[in-house]
Amino acid sequence: MATTNDLKNGLVLNLEGQLWAVVEFQHVKPGKGPAFVRTKLKHVESGKVVDKTFNAGTKVETANVDKRTMQYLYNDGSSYVFMDVDTYEQTEVSPEVVGSARDYLLDNQNAVVATNDGRVLYVELPASVELTIEHTDPGLQGDRSSGGTKPARLETGKEIQVPLFITTGEKIKVDTRDGSYLGRVK
Repeated sequence: MATTNDLKNGLVLNLEGQLWAVVEFQHVKPGKGPAFVRTKLKHVESGKVVDKTFNAGTKVETANVDKRTMQYLYNDGSSYVFMDVDTYEQTEVSPEVVGSARDYLLDNQNAVVATNDGRVLYVELPASVELTIEHTDPGLQGDRSSGGTKPARLETGKEIQVPLFITTGEKIKVDTRDGSYLGRVK
């Protein structure tokens, strides 16, 4: 148990049997009336985001979430297999839990796997990853005032937009949160 004064970003709360991660919080002390805490909570499994207000000092139940760095090994067709880098223990994760992270996941890549009571909650990748362009058409610079983009297929099969000067076989940095091009890798 914790109080609303102990809230911080990333803390996972157990509200009515469901797990919610604190995305942001704000302590508010109005000129009139009692203080309160305004929060934005994200449902750990569904990703749904809600706003919730707590009275200051209210007790909230926290969930014990174990975050471990694991190495992605392979996809066996029905699940993704990760290995704990410390204990070498293997964990199978369903495609639903992996979600959009699969678009940026390469063999032997490290990721953070969060569990609660032995149940895998989510897979978290670094903010950016380095991937190779598997295929893109040559870019033709026309009469435009700003740089254009073109589609490119990454080695994972994900298709993103890249600048016209990028060619097949180049290694680029990609933002895992929104799939945007961040730059070339030197």
